[in-house]
Amino acid sequence: MKLKVSAIMLGVEDVDRAKRFYVEGLGCKIEKDFGAFVMCDLGEGSSQLALYEWNAAAQDAGVSPEGSGFRGCSFHFIGDSREEVDEVMQAAAAAGGTVVREAAAAQWGGYYGYFSDPDGYLWKVTTNA
Repeated sequence: MKLKVSAIMLGVEDVDRAKRFYVEGLGCKIEKDFGAFVMCDLGEGSSQLALYEWNAAAQDAGVSPEGSGFRGCSFHFIGDSREEVDEVMQAAAAAGGTVVREAAAAQWGGYYGYFSDPDGYLWKVTTNA
């Protein structure tokens, strides 16, 4: 298994303002726009950039939006299967990470979980499969 950053999500106070900054200001291309969640293409060879309302992003991870529970961003590993999600979650826990949200089926049809590294930085491990 090789760990990679597939997407970087920023918890933002105002999604529209952030979208203007990254799209109009920095030239990012919108790949998906669901209002409260925007996915930007940063170009070939780069991770994607996701913009998500701060409180909603914290709720998605199952942590508090205040204090040390949520830091405003999370790293995302997008795998090919549920088995790969489980493998990454298990490897993270074995390496000293903390599972903060057990991997489970999502309402949107995918499968995901969250772990934090030893310093508390969040990783979402997900698949659409």
